[in-house]
Amino acid sequence: MRNQFDAIIIGAGHNGLTSAAYLAKAGKKVLVLERRHVLGGAAVTEEIYPGFKYSVCSYVVSLLRPEVIRELELPKYDLEIIPLDSTLTPMPDGDYLFRCGDHARTRREIARHSTTDAEAYEQYGQLMVQMAMAVKPMLGMIPPEPTTWNPKDLFGLATVGNHFRGLGDKLLYGLTKLMTMSSADFLDEWFETDVLKATMSASGIIGTFMGPRSPGTAYVLLHHYMGELDGAFRSWGFARGGTGAISRVIAEAARHHGAEIRTEAPVDQVLIKNGRAYGVVLESGEEIQAKVIVSGVDPKRTFLKMVDSKNLAPDFIKQVNDFKIRGSSAKVNLSLDGLPSFTAMPGNGPHLTGAISISPSLDYIERAYDDAKYGDFSRRPYMDIILPSMLDPSMAPPGKHVMSIFVQYAPYHLKSGTWPAKREAFGNAVIDTLSEYAPNLKDIILHRQVVTPWDLEQEFGLTEGNIFQGELTLDQLFFLRPVAGWAKYRTPIKNLYMCGACTHPGGGVMAASGRLAALEILKDTQRSFL
Repeated sequence: MRNQFDAIIIGAGHNGLTSAAYLAKAGKKVLVLERRHVLGGAAVTEEIYPGFKYSVCSYVVSLLRPEVIRELELPKYDLEIIPLDSTLTPMPDGDYLFRCGDHARTRREIARHSTTDAEAYEQYGQLMVQMAMAVKPMLGMIPPEPTTWNPKDLFGLATVGNHFRGLGDKLLYGLTKLMTMSSADFLDEWFETDVLKATMSASGIIGTFMGPRSPGTAYVLLHHYMGELDGAFRSWGFARGGTGAISRVIAEAARHHGAEIRTEAPVDQVLIKNGRAYGVVLESGEEIQAKVIVSGVDPKRTFLKMVDSKNLAPDFIKQVNDFKIRGSSAKVNLSLDGLPSFTAMPGNGPHLTGAISISPSLDYIERAYDDAKYGDFSRRPYMDIILPSMLDPSMAPPGKHVMSIFVQYAPYHLKSGTWPAKREAFGNAVIDTLSEYAPNLKDIILHRQVVTPWDLEQEFGLTEGNIFQGELTLDQLFFLRPVAGWAKYRTPIKNLYMCGACTHPGGGVMAASGRLAALEILKDTQRSFL
């Protein structure tokens, strides 16, 4: 049996690595166990084809918490984030919408479609920044439990109440609408240009099994609006070296402080005795003990597969079963012999260094959702695209490029057939649709990788392929995430904690859950068992 550790982290996703780094920095003896051959979970860079490096799953960064960057001193390990400064939305008729960091140019571009919207866009942006600033403190706080008389929870609830009460009527009214409305309805109150509303509403459907007209998607829009780079809200970037670079630098910080990280070490079971977790058993049969076990995987995989049900109350098991974790996203990564040329903006140019959104209208995205709602992948899907090699030439051989295509919708549960059987047809649908906007695309494809929800589950351990380890709906946020009564990273099993995106504040390459979980573990260890 191996020497005992202070903490074992299950899964080397970026949140697990973050927890490991904070615990190791506090002087704890930490072991991270990762089932794959490479670190990072869904935040990973892999050279699938010689010379071509893919950010296989997560592909942009914005939500990474500034306090994590600062406290773990990540720039010391060569963290570099390159801004994504623009979004191009090509339209079927050859027209386009182009927004960029140049405020005056963006205003002129929107005015080309609607002078009314150009005026409203600035006011909308100011309000969204205010609302993002209002919600931002929630990302860094432990969710208080509203059903207890514990003084700390009561104080936490009072703090939240006072915070929102101090926002003023206009802002509070806007937040209330955001929390309950669909992204389409919310944007309808501001704009009249369909392509503008569609592109902006897309942030509200990423990673959810909802369409832009589904209530609750406006909050998801705000969740993505809270991203910041160097203090600038709604800023997105690309990590030099791919998204796996984020995981790499966090892992380097963890190792610097003494953490041990093992790959190809899948955990089969959490060991429990008298209601306390005391170790894990690997699939190889190896048993490793620790005083604290921290799961970076989702609640279904943790409690329904790794923990014996006899250790859990039936009501808790039911809540875990009811936790909505439906996968709706897929990824297509391409190796290209040259650059795509879009009919709307032919040839090379600054538009290829930002995001490209295939979201020409609200009806287009809603119809894509309709396909998934009835058990099929979208035949004409929403796509969010970047060309990483335009930002970081090391991602592809000289003169070649890689294209990263995030796709909605791809439901985990298909009404007919299986994902292994449908994978190539889905990839074809993505390429066919994109080729309508970039006609030369098929001629320059050298390789392609199609990552379906089934692949995300099988290869990356994401139940049903859900990229957030659980949907960001109102009934699964804050003190309800992942399970009512267990939102403080603790679980009904003593010494077993959760640190993944299934906990508050949710998904994205944020590292907030990993940090907050570690801080709570350190509070507990100071009181008792370490």
